[in-house]
Amino acid sequence: MFNFAQLALPLIQAPMAGGITTPQLVAAVANHGGVGSFGFAYSTPEKIHADLLAAQSLTSGPINANFFVFSPVCLPSNQIQVQAVQALRSLGVDGVRSLTIPAEPFYPSLMDQLEPIWQARPAILSFHFGLPPEGVIEKAHALGIAVGISATSLTEALVIESASADFIVAQGIEAGGHRGQFDLQAEDEALSTLGLTALLAKHCRIPIVAAGGIMNGADIHAALANGAQAAQMGTAFLCCDESGTPPSYRHYLLHKQDRSTTLTKAFSGRLARGIENTFTRTMQDQVTLPFPIQNTLTGPLRQWAVEQQDAEYQSLWAGTAYAQMRSMSTKDLMQQLRNEIGQASLTRRHEKQSSKP
Repeated sequence: MFNFAQLALPLIQAPMAGGITTPQLVAAVANHGGVGSFGFAYSTPEKIHADLLAAQSLTSGPINANFFVFSPVCLPSNQIQVQAVQALRSLGVDGVRSLTIPAEPFYPSLMDQLEPIWQARPAILSFHFGLPPEGVIEKAHALGIAVGISATSLTEALVIESASADFIVAQGIEAGGHRGQFDLQAEDEALSTLGLTALLAKHCRIPIVAAGGIMNGADIHAALANGAQAAQMGTAFLCCDESGTPPSYRHYLLHKQDRSTTLTKAFSGRLARGIENTFTRTMQDQVTLPFPIQNTLTGPLRQWAVEQQDAEYQSLWAGTAYAQMRSMSTKDLMQQLRNEIGQASLTRRHEKQSSKP
């Protein structure tokens, strides 16, 4: 069974759906001391199987397969449906011409998605938005697969621990992409990454992985100092050579760093953090369909924007510290992170020694 102590670098490359986490990126991270992760939220079983085999052919290091735990959802009233479509069409771009209300099923079957996992047996299976169905964790353990689940609060973390998961991903408010909150009716505590990490490390017995706004080795060192056994980094890998990030998305990450990030549900129906653009500003107070129906509805617009290389209408998921982005190979980034952790550790030791009377 996977153990964080076996890592040369205490790092999980965050799972990111939508083609960002290519087999080449995942394998490169695993080959250089970390955990490489796939974001399989919307993937078909065939795609999951192919990606896992491709990555496993490139590395013998640990791979994490991540899935969304979707909640049952149904279409709202016709009036809300009309308002949601009109809000998008009012953007006035060609990408909204073909928008239609999605039909069931509104999300993939998790049990079908997991079939390739039981065959390929990656080191880790992880979940976002809640606990997987009963029996999944037990089956994973029987096959030697460790299980991690993300939490945004202590309440969620204790539920995860009681479900016999192997570790908790402490997702701070700084994190890019979707908030992992279990209950959307509950108030989001919006805890910082280090604050949440320290809180969970104090109250939970299983390992904590800190996630959100972590961009360099000093950040990793700070996470470890606050009780984490590893850090999870997603945004930091978006401009690596091996990632599947579209060119227009990369350009904004590297050259539009005066823009702040924002939490929006306009792309998917659920809060997610990304770089502010025309879409997020225009759609700020507009009607949206529930998650993930809104995600399917906006799919053609987002795909059109990628094809047109128009990042103003793409979901540019990124954490709050994305201005520290680096463009390089995964191997070079991993080496940089290792050097920075060492430097941060050395600096901390010197500070401790100099503070002694």
